[in-house]
Amino acid sequence: MSQKERNVADLFSGGRLIAVPRRAARREQLLAHLAETLFEEGRAYTEPEVNDALRTVHDDYSALRRYLITSGLLTRARDGSSYRRPGTGESAIPGTTPAA
Repeated sequence: MSQKERNVADLFSGGRLIAVPRRAARREQLLAHLAETLFEEGRAYTEPEVNDALRTVHDDYSALRRYLITSGLLTRARDGSSYRRPGTGESAIPGTTPAA
């Protein structure tokens, strides 16, 4: 297990996220892990699907969803109808909200 994987694993107990890190670098590690493990590249998800996936690891799924969007790890259609995890090297998807 790499140091990065160990750092992320330290944030979980029994498969549940203990707390969302306050330090930006540590939070980015967590968010990258969540995006990679919970969402397939390029697949469209409805908001309830995103919420359900995030709820499996933490009760404050709305905060995690916001963090994923602002970090650019998930994109949201402008009309809010769908979310997706961009593929590697993929530019902003037309009709999505770009990362802040």
